[in-house]
Amino acid sequence: MKKTVTVRGLTIGEGAPKICVSMVGETLQQLKEEAEHLKTLDVDIVEWRVDFFEHVENILKVENALVEIRTIVADIPLIFTFRSAEEGGEREISTEYYFKLNKVIAGKGLVDIIDVELFNNEQDVKTLIKWAHEHRVFVILSNHDFDKTPPKEEIVSRLRKAQELGGDLPKIAVMPKSPADVLILLDATNTMNEQYADRPIVTMSMSGKGAISRLAGEVFGSAITFGAARKVSAPGQVDVTELRRVLNLIHSNL
Repeated sequence: MKKTVTVRGLTIGEGAPKICVSMVGETLQQLKEEAEHLKTLDVDIVEWRVDFFEHVENILKVENALVEIRTIVADIPLIFTFRSAEEGGEREISTEYYFKLNKVIAGKGLVDIIDVELFNNEQDVKTLIKWAHEHRVFVILSNHDFDKTPPKEEIVSRLRKAQELGGDLPKIAVMPKSPADVLILLDATNTMNEQYADRPIVTMSMSGKGAISRLAGEVFGSAITFGAARKVSAPGQVDVTELRRVLNLIHSNL
């Protein structure tokens, strides 16, 4: 039986995929406005894409912003994500600072999940996951390819690697060049879910072509989908209200 991940009363890995919306404000004021807006929407999870934040290289200012965000979103599960430029993020920082930032934040009790990129030093990843778990923080172990869709076997291999390293939520997002690429991602998701996964996984095919992967995750085995509020954080995200409607429609017919 697969494990689930339960955060603040929300169980990821059962029922319809949970809707996550990313906060991408550059200033604290923008972030507070985003957080207030998200409270009015039907979202399950909030992600702070801290790579957009103007003071991301000042850990104290990141902490202070998190206090404000947590106060506003209250009991909504919160993901902390620095997305590297190499994987589609807004800026680059040193590997040393990347791990320091995630470690400090995981230890503060302000976030429920951190997103760690798979393609880092394996021992550094394991150490950070262990630290996060010691502080009751879950880990998304992720990989993003904004250029292409790798072969099915490679997608499955990366998800299995994320699981083996201890990620609570193995995740992959890929870019399709054709409808066939979307089918590759969905097939890989189904194979991973049915044959290898012992925990929830998160997959998506980006851009408009890949939108179906954001809608039909429950059919193929993806446990979280990312929707858009005011500004998308990745290509192909669907408006939260429309996304919820379609997820409910699919779920009610399964």
